[in-house]
Amino acid sequence: MQLSGKIALITGGGSGIGAAAGRYMAKQGAAVVLAGIPASGVQAIADEISSAGMRAMAIPTDVTSGKAVQAAVAAATDTFGGLDIVVANAGVQRHNTDVNLFEMDESEWDRTQDVNLRGVFRTCKYGLAQMIEQNRGGSVIIVSSITALNGRTPNVSYMTSKSGLLGMSRHIAVHYAKYGIRCNAVCPGALEQTPDWEDHPDPGGREEAMIGATPLGRLGTADDIAPWIAFLASDESGFATGGTFVVDGGITIA
Repeated sequence: MQLSGKIALITGGGSGIGAAAGRYMAKQGAAVVLAGIPASGVQAIADEISSAGMRAMAIPTDVTSGKAVQAAVAAATDTFGGLDIVVANAGVQRHNTDVNLFEMDESEWDRTQDVNLRGVFRTCKYGLAQMIEQNRGGSVIIVSSITALNGRTPNVSYMTSKSGLLGMSRHIAVHYAKYGIRCNAVCPGALEQTPDWEDHPDPGGREEAMIGATPLGRLGTADDIAPWIAFLASDESGFATGGTFVVDGGITIA
């Protein structure tokens, strides 16, 4: 997967899948722009990549702000000379409070949607605008979840937001192909650490249940997902668009 000369913007780049994708894509030759909060997280990953002799920069970015996302795209373009890859990855999972739909307050629902769904909308909106202006094509990778494919999780707003991302991915694939822009979605399975892992009410119980349900007999890691993102960003996947790529150790078919 050669990404030499490519410029990639990765939201949620300070930890988890975003950080792993940044490291992996930089090793393949891409200049990576790590966008996210807190600022210390994205800066630490950018410093790590840069210290290894690769190209990286950090842009503190809250994806609930359209102006912030627009500024991140502009900074990436100004620094590296364009934008070829967008990895819309930033997400939250409110384990303790995103439950019980019948009694959930609308503000609780909205907290997840504003990051996971509208945040990806903002990221794709400004990323696509830059790609169209450049007129050299591009690749968008949206990080969804296997929760978009089943009803297992109790976190209903999270599940709904991740389901919506699959529709957005297909829309982009169909309507932006004429600009040479591809879009695919990746659905990770049960990983060792979920978003907002420190807030999970029963990490031990979750681990036992998910390992038991996964045919490969282990939880996934962010490093299991990063190569798929890099592949979909690369020219080697040039005929793939509108796809949903499940990387889950077999849990959705068990």
